[in-house]
This record gives sequence, C-alpha cells and structure tokens, in this order.
Amino acid sequence: MLVDTHCHLASYRYQDDEILGLVESAQSADVERLISIGTDLEDCRRNLEIIASHPNVFTAVGIHPTSTPDLKADDWLDQVRAMTAHDKVLAIGEIGLDFYHPAPEPLTEDQYRSHQEEVFRAQLDLAAELDLPVVIHQRNSYHEILEVMAPYHGKVRAVFHCFVNTTADALNLIDHGHLVSFTGIATYKNAPEVQEAARDLPLDKIMVETDAPYLSPVPHRGKRCEPAFTRNTAEHIANLRGISFEEFAQATTQTAQAFFNLP
Repeated sequence: MLVDTHCHLASYRYQDDEILGLVESAQSADVERLISIGTDLEDCRRNLEIIASHPNVFTAVGIHPTSTPDLKADDWLDQVRAMTAHDKVLAIGEIGLDFYHPAPEPLTEDQYRSHQEEVFRAQLDLAAELDLPVVIHQRNSYHEILEVMAPYHGKVRAVFHCFVNTTADALNLIDHGHLVSFTGIATYKNAPEVQEAARDLPLDKIMVETDAPYLSPVPHRGKRCEPAFTRNTAEHIANLRGISFEEFAQATTQTAQAFFNLP
C-alpha cells in the first residue's frame, strides 16, 4: 500500500460531498492512508472535521508562508497548539518560506519575508516543544530555510515536500536528518533534475505525495489532482530506479510510517 503524505482535502477545489469518493478512489489505487495538510487556521479546522469522518485520513496543522499576512488573531500559535492535541494530528505543517510570490500590498518585500520568518520560527519552536515532525514548504528559499533551521537540526525532523532541487541539495538535507518528498513533477519530461534525485537518493529517505489538487502526474497532467494519483508517481519513480512497484511502495510506506508515527 501507499501513503499520500501531502494532499489538501480542505481545498476549495474539492466540494464537501466529494471527499468520500476521493478517499475511496485512493484506496482502490492502493493508497491506503492520506495526510491532508493545513495551510491556515480555517483550513486546519476543516481538516479536523475531515479526519473525524474518515479513519484513514490524518492531518498536519500549521500556517503556510503565503498565509502569514492573513494572521489576525494574536493567539494564532495557541490555536495551532490546541489543534495538535487531536490524536490524528501527526505534524506541524505546512510551514516554511516562499520567496516566489510577491509581497501583498501594503507590505514591502522585506516586511513580507521578515514576517514569514517570524511565523516559521515560532512553528519550529512549537514542533520542538511538542516533539512533532514538520512539513516544509520552500520555494526560491532553499538557502534561507537552511539558515533558519540550523539551530533546529537534531531537535526537529523535517520533510521537504514537493522537492524540486538537486540531488546534492537533497543529500545535504538528508545529512541533517531530514527527508524529501516527490510529487507528480517527478513524472514530467521537463524535470530531469527532479527525476535524477528521485532515482538516486537512498530509498529509505524519500516519500511520495500528490499535493492534490495540484501537480497531477502523467498521464493526468493538466487535470485536477487526486490522492489516488500517488500511485502514478510511485510507479514512475520505481521504474526510474529499476525496482518493482511493490518494493518501492513498501519502502516509502515504512518511511512515512516512521516519520509521521502513523498507526
């Protein structure tokens, strides 16, 4: 079986009455467990509702870097902390730095980046306090994230989701005790660096995900992504590595179970 280690079932692109079908479709594709990732407080609360109704769906709670300007409540971190009390909350995420999207008005670029870093550090502190892993979003911010995370190496374990950097960058993260996760981008012909990393990294240091509803793998590219499509990405990477799908699925599932402490 497989684990979709990163999807967004609370996304506005899914209707409430679609969730059961998405979960059942995933199970039919041997994607037995899903981790639906939070991006803001409202999104996290919706995920808590979803996991209450679906035994094989779990969640992570946190504030995405592009959601930081929308934080209005002074007690936002206390709200995130309270959500972690749920036994199906497995991680803090997704958190990190995003320097791809421009600063929203009226913030300057420096203000936007500074606020992202402040929120990121606060959530890393929370993860260290609660002994929870973190799900990292990094876009155009690899080196800055490494700088922020330097004091947390050995204290907080991270998975860098939707990994699109080089094999050398991934090995650097692995050397610090972290993991990387691959989306459908690994199936794209125009992503040779991603395919190289997916092929060459140690099998026990990688996971797979969809980031659904985004980044559908081939042959679904261009369509709305679903957790069932984890299988397409897994089959493609197994083929790149020259191993069976079953061997790849078993290894990455064991890695996901250990990282997220999945029951």
